[in-house]
Amino acid sequence: MSEPAKPEPLRGASLSGDVILYTGAAGGLGADTTLHFLRAGAAVVALDNNRAKLDALAARAADERLDGLVVCETDLADLAGLKRVLERLSNDVGGFNVVVNNAAIYPSKPFEDYTIEEHQAVQRVNVEAGVVCVQVALPRMREKGWGRIVNIASVTVYGGWANLSPYVQSKGALIGLTRAWAREFGPYGITVNAVAPGAFPTDAEKIHPDPEGYVRFVLDHQAVKRRGEPRDVANALMFFISKDSGFVTGQTLNVDGGWVMR
Repeated sequence: MSEPAKPEPLRGASLSGDVILYTGAAGGLGADTTLHFLRAGAAVVALDNNRAKLDALAARAADERLDGLVVCETDLADLAGLKRVLERLSNDVGGFNVVVNNAAIYPSKPFEDYTIEEHQAVQRVNVEAGVVCVQVALPRMREKGWGRIVNIASVTVYGGWANLSPYVQSKGALIGLTRAWAREFGPYGITVNAVAPGAFPTDAEKIHPDPEGYVRFVLDHQAVKRRGEPRDVANALMFFISKDSGFVTGQTLNVDGGWVMR
């Protein structure tokens, strides 16, 4: 039996020697971009709370004979537990020099129906878990004089979606942290940027009651008349992680087919 074709790494990309801490790495856009990182030579510590998805990610990496993947099932809402897990993993892999804060939850209902506890739960996973990740990774980055942090924001911060206020709030907070961290960490050779994906076809779309109508809505708003692919986000992440992006920090790159132009 012939072996399956091995996908090509992104053109010109090399992440050899990088150790990437990636939250939400097994679902949505995470799994495919994790594989791109591995193909480019990085080691990836993949955090997710879904064991089945982590197992599927590990199987895909094994099918391609990709080395460097460490999967870890963990609850990002348990911030104290997360810190303990990350400190252990950091010691195991020799520290993280790249952090991608991608994990998110996205409940949907009218603003007045959310309790304050539900608001806080979204911030805990979408924002505060990312803060913990950076707190653990930062000392080693400063010691080495080099690091990359990428926060995954969202096209929703520009408006146009109802019933997602805690999620939109959390993504706005990540953009604010991107700018604050970029200013504070820049003297240590650490850049911090954000990628704001548009409406990609992931599990998040399952909250929409009319899938076909939603696809029409997306394409009507995009200048590029196709749906986004994981490779589109991977290209943006690879640039921000690369050694060639060292003079770019504090920026938010919209990867949305021209939905938002600013």
